[in-house]
Amino acid sequence: MSIPHIWHTSSYSPNGSNCVEVRERARGADIRDTRHRAAGHLSFSPDEWRYFLRDLKRDRF
Repeated sequence: MSIPHIWHTSSYSPNGSNCVEVRERARGADIRDTRHRAAGHLSFSPDEWRYFLRDLKRDRF
């Protein structure tokens, strides 16, 4: 039985709107715009996602 991948918004996003949603999965992560969900999403490999989070935590953005 597989577990569904759930989209979630940032805890910094007011009311979960006007933000991006993330769906983490075994093979990386997907990101989409909360206001334009039907437009699709961007997918990132595990390494890309890991490096992005690492740099974000180091305040490089």
